[in-house]
Amino acid sequence: MEVQGKVKMVGETQTFGSNGFRKREIVVTTEEQYPQHIMVEFVQDKCDLLNTFQVGQDVKISINLRGREWVNPQGETKYFNSIQGWRIESLQAAMPAGGSTPPPTPPADAFEPATDFSKEEHDDLPF
Repeated sequence: MEVQGKVKMVGETQTFGSNGFRKREIVVTTEEQYPQHIMVEFVQDKCDLLNTFQVGQDVKISINLRGREWVNPQGETKYFNSIQGWRIESLQAAMPAGGSTPPPTPPADAFEPATDFSKEEHDDLPF
């Protein structure tokens, strides 16, 4: 999965416990009708991937969704989710230096459907 947006915050690397577990957080604001502020955490050796990124940069982050179960001392089961990044790239680097040259246009047949949907039976479903 991927998250794309503008860097809002890059946190410092935090170290936890005696085994030296490291975590670093970045917040990306999506650019859509209702922008979302998505916090992504990078752990262990992936923390260093954030060293070259600054507030305001447009980025694309490859993520994994993580979920875990925890049973508290009272015996209640709780569930937690986290978004863990494993790759980050600047979107500015993908643009030409001048920024005015549009990307190459794919061939017209690149968007042809694999199936001819016009031959399907018509139904009354509104979607």
